[in-house]
Amino acid sequence: MNPVLTRAARSDIAELRQLYYAVYGPHYPVALGTDPAEMARLIDDPHSLWLIGRCPRTGALTGSAAIHGEAGSRIGRLEGIAVHPEHRSAGLAAALTDALCTRMLDTGRLDSVYATVRTVGAGPQRVVARNGFRPLGILPNAVDLNRRESLALYARYSPGVLCCRLPVTEVPAPLLPLLRTAEEALGISYPEVRAAEGPLPAQVAPPGPPPAGVGRLELIEAPAFVRRRFREHFPGADGWFYPLHTPNVLITPEDGGFEVYAYLNRGGGYCSLLTAHPDPAAAAAYLEPVTRVLAKAGAGYVEALVPLAHTGALASFLAQGFVAGALYPAMRADGDGFHDYVVLSRSSDRIDFRGVAVEPPLQPYLDCYVSAWRSAHLPTSSEIAP
Repeated sequence: MNPVLTRAARSDIAELRQLYYAVYGPHYPVALGTDPAEMARLIDDPHSLWLIGRCPRTGALTGSAAIHGEAGSRIGRLEGIAVHPEHRSAGLAAALTDALCTRMLDTGRLDSVYATVRTVGAGPQRVVARNGFRPLGILPNAVDLNRRESLALYARYSPGVLCCRLPVTEVPAPLLPLLRTAEEALGISYPEVRAAEGPLPAQVAPPGPPPAGVGRLELIEAPAFVRRRFREHFPGADGWFYPLHTPNVLITPEDGGFEVYAYLNRGGGYCSLLTAHPDPAAAAAYLEPVTRVLAKAGAGYVEALVPLAHTGALASFLAQGFVAGALYPAMRADGDGFHDYVVLSRSSDRIDFRGVAVEPPLQPYLDCYVSAWRSAHLPTSSEIAP
């Protein structure tokens, strides 16, 4: 029998929490399945859509999934896909995903929807692939669920969006293989892109104190204060772009020379660098100590989202040991066109791809990442003393 799909209501929250516990156990780091207040907010959010599935015979809650959107943005995130263990292999995850995309993408409400997919098995990748999602890259060690897991980044687009990407003429040389991988995977092209001239900035520094003159870095973890200060510096959309992320920590030196705003998820052991004040360039030379501070706070994975057209910012992250694992074409609308973005990351934990389930469309991205990591972190034969 086909499941009954309906929009989630506040009255479903208790059953939903039981469902997510049955599927993920006590270590699910997403508020969507654990925090009643956050769940209620998402259910009521007019920019989001949360669907559930029930057994037509018993009425039992058997599945759940949502597309999370936000005001002023035309990008959404597919999240919280969960199917009760007793009702798997019946196509419920695919049915929920298809219904969500039909209502949010096919109606023109959004330009694209992305999903971060677990790689402990091939099933999640197959679910999104069958529903029109295409692979954009790999996020190694991206979340801690009992142990470190790598995630795959997928996205589905509204018709015509990928055809309206704004051109880019040069990128740091280490990114060229990722662009070629995306060309093959997505059927897009970068015909005029060349490697930027000149070497990268000074290479990643060994562990040690912050650069001279910076002083000790302080991590301020006071979410309400951080949000207020962030809005003072960034009252509008100018100066930053990180969909569906709100800063809850800031890192600053003792002299207050710059402020780095980030989203830290202690439960999942990861952090996203959102932006910096007075501008990202002010903190570019201090990415190494900033990353170490976040690692001490429990973030074994730190990522950044950088426009493909911002060659200088990309070079700064690459020089500080970040590796590009994913490319999100046509991520941000700008007039009649769209900007491409790169996801770069660093992990303080050992990256181990043994046991990772990778479907054939995703494999080239994994191979590309391994090659990029090797080039960034292992010496070449000419650099090894005889």
